[in-house]
Amino acid sequence: MSNCNELFGSMVFSDAVMREKLPREVYAAMRNAISRGERLDINLANVVATAMKDWAISRGATHFTHWFQPMTGITAGKHDSFLTPLADGRAIMEFSGKELVRGESDASSFPSGGLRATFEARGYTAWDPTSYAFVKDRTLYIPTAFCSYGGEALDKKTPLLRSMEALQKQALRVLRLMGHSDVRAVRTTVGAEQEYFLIDRALYERRPDLMYTGRTLLGARSPKGQELDDHYFGSIKPRVKAYMEELDEELWKLGIAAKTEHNEAAPAQHELAPLFTTTNIAADHNQLMMELMQRIAEKHGMVCLLHEKPFAGVNGSGKHNNWSLCTDTGINLLEPGETPFENAQFLLFLSAVIRAVDDYQALLRISVAGAGNDHRLGADEAPPAILSVYLGEELMEILDAIEHDGSYGGREKQNLRIGVHVLPRIPCDSTDRNRTSPFAFTGNKFEFRMLGSSASISDANTILNTAVAEELRRYADALEASDYIKEDIHEIIKAAIRDHRRILFNGNGYDGSWVREAARRGLDNLPSTPDALAHLMDRKNVELFTRHGVFSESEMHARMEIMEENYAKVIAIEAQTLTEMVQKDILPAVSSFTDRLANSVMHQSAVFGQESAAYERRTGERLVALKAQMLEALDHLYEEAAAAAAQTDNAAAAAAYQTHVLPAMEALRVPVDQAEVLVATDYWPYPSYGRLLQGAK
Repeated sequence: MSNCNELFGSMVFSDAVMREKLPREVYAAMRNAISRGERLDINLANVVATAMKDWAISRGATHFTHWFQPMTGITAGKHDSFLTPLADGRAIMEFSGKELVRGESDASSFPSGGLRATFEARGYTAWDPTSYAFVKDRTLYIPTAFCSYGGEALDKKTPLLRSMEALQKQALRVLRLMGHSDVRAVRTTVGAEQEYFLIDRALYERRPDLMYTGRTLLGARSPKGQELDDHYFGSIKPRVKAYMEELDEELWKLGIAAKTEHNEAAPAQHELAPLFTTTNIAADHNQLMMELMQRIAEKHGMVCLLHEKPFAGVNGSGKHNNWSLCTDTGINLLEPGETPFENAQFLLFLSAVIRAVDDYQALLRISVAGAGNDHRLGADEAPPAILSVYLGEELMEILDAIEHDGSYGGREKQNLRIGVHVLPRIPCDSTDRNRTSPFAFTGNKFEFRMLGSSASISDANTILNTAVAEELRRYADALEASDYIKEDIHEIIKAAIRDHRRILFNGNGYDGSWVREAARRGLDNLPSTPDALAHLMDRKNVELFTRHGVFSESEMHARMEIMEENYAKVIAIEAQTLTEMVQKDILPAVSSFTDRLANSVMHQSAVFGQESAAYERRTGERLVALKAQMLEALDHLYEEAAAAAAQTDNAAAAAAYQTHVLPAMEALRVPVDQAEVLVATDYWPYPSYGRLLQGAK
C-alpha cells in the first residue's frame, strides 16, 4: 500500500487542492458557497471549472459527469468527454462554468411517482459545491442534485440538502436566544457503519435467488451458524483481508476515512465503519462505499451481498447511522458540557431529539422501510420495528430529577434546576451500551440502528433532520416570546421529559415483553413496509415537510407511490424466482432421487429382503409426501402472485404481496427445506447454506 498520507484524498478536488489551484478571491468565493450556501457567480464558476478540469486531467480523467442519486437507491450519471473538436481537425480539452454548475439529463427512465409524464425527458442536475468533486475510473465526478423541469426533486440528495437547511435555520434561532451570536452555521454530521456479507462468486452463480433477489429464498439451515459466537471480531480470512486492504486503499483515494473493519456476528458477515463527516458528504461517501465494496469483491472472486437478510437464521445486515449536531465554532450540541449553561444547552437540544422521535415515529419507520429490511427488523439481534430512545441510566436519573423537581443521586446530590449554578456536570457515556435500541444516545451523538445495509442514508437523515427542525422551531417560537428565558428553558425541557417519557426505554428491545409494553405505552408498531407507508400522508406529516420546505405534498405522494411500487416489484421478482427454482430444479431433483431410492428398494429387497431397504423406503415415503406438499404450495403461490399482480392500485398491490404472497412463499419453502436434508448432495441443485457461509476462505 502507498503512503497513507499521500494516498488519502489524492483523487479529490478538496479544500487543499482548491486553495492551491484557485486565485485567492475565487477560493474565498468557493468557501462562502460551501459554508454559507452563497451562489457562485458564473465568471468565478468558469475559473473553478478550468482549474477542476486541469487537475482532473492530471489525475487521468478524460470525461466528466454530473453524479446524482435518483430514487432508485443507486447513483447515476451521464459521462461527457472534455474533448472539443476544432475546425482545423485538431481538438482541445474544455470544461466551462456552465457545464460545472448545471447539467441536463434524460429523466424519462427514472422513477418519479407521477411528478412528470413519461414523455417528458428533461431532468436537470445542479452542482452541490458542499460535496467535493473527485476522479474515479478516468472520469471527473461532480456531486449534484437532480430535479424536474418544474423544480420537483427527483432524487434523494435535494430533500436532504433542504432538511439540512431547515435544521440549521431553527437551530440558529435557538442558539441566538442562548447568546451564541458568533455561530453562523449548524451542521448535522453522520458516520454510517456498513455491514455486509462476502461469499464465493462460483457458489453465488449457482444460486438464482441470490443473483436475482440478493437473498436466499430456499435453504436448510447449516448445522453451524453463529451459535458459538466464534466469528464476531475473530481472525479475518486471508482472501477477505486482501479484499479489505484494497477496499481501504480505493476509499482513501476518494477521501473516505474508512477507519474500522472486522468480522460481524454471522459467518461471512463483516463491517466497515468510516469516520463521521457532514451529512450530505456522508451520503455521497456511503453510496461510493457500497459501489466499491461490490466491485472490488468481484476482483477477489467473491460477491458482496448488501441485502438486509440474505440468509435465514443468522444476523441480517444493517447500517448504523451515527448522527450529531455541530456548530461552525466547534460546539457539539449533543455533548454534555463543563458548565451549567453548557448543560442547559445540551439538555435543550437532547429533549428536542427525544420529542422528534416520539412525535414522528411513523416517519422514522418509513425512512428505513423496504422489502429487504422488513425481514431483518425484529429478527436475530436486529432492533425491533418499534421506535424507542435509549439514554443510559445516569442520564435518565438526571431527567427524572428535572421532571419531578427532585434530587439527583449521582456524584452531586442536589435539586436540579436548568440555568442555575446547581446543575451538576453531566456524565458522558458512562453506562454500558444498549445494542438492542433502535435509537440510542452514545455520549455525544445518537445512533439510529434501524437502517438496512442497502439503504441510502439520505432518506433517514432527511426525516430525522426535519423532525428535529420542527421541535426546535417550537422551542424558538416559545423562547422568542419569553421574558424569562432561563426559567422557560427549564419548563420546556421538563415538559418534553413528561410528555414524551413513553419513548424512553433502557431495557432489552429483543425481549418479546417489550412489544406488549410498547403497546401499553401507545407506541407505533409497524412491522411491514405497507403498514408504515399508510401513515406517510398523515396530515401532521404533510404539514411538517411543507412547513419546512423539504417536500411539497406532491413530492410526498410521489415518494409513497415509488416505495409502494418498488415493494411490490421486489416481492413479485422473488415469487417468480422461487416458483421457477422449485418447478425447474427442486421438483426434478426430488423426483430423480426418489426414483433412485425406489430402484434401490426393489434391488435390495430382491437380494437381501425387505428390511435391508428400510432407509430407502422410509426416505422415499417422506420425500413423496414433501413433493405433494410442494405441489400444493406451488399452486397456491401461483394463485396469490397472479392476484397481487392484477391489482391496479400501488397500495393495494403492496398489501396483497405482503399479506398473501410472502406467506405463500414461506409455505412453499418449508417442504423444500425439509427435502434438502433428505436428498443426496449430488442430486440437490444448489449450494447449501453451509457452503455459502463458509466458502470465502
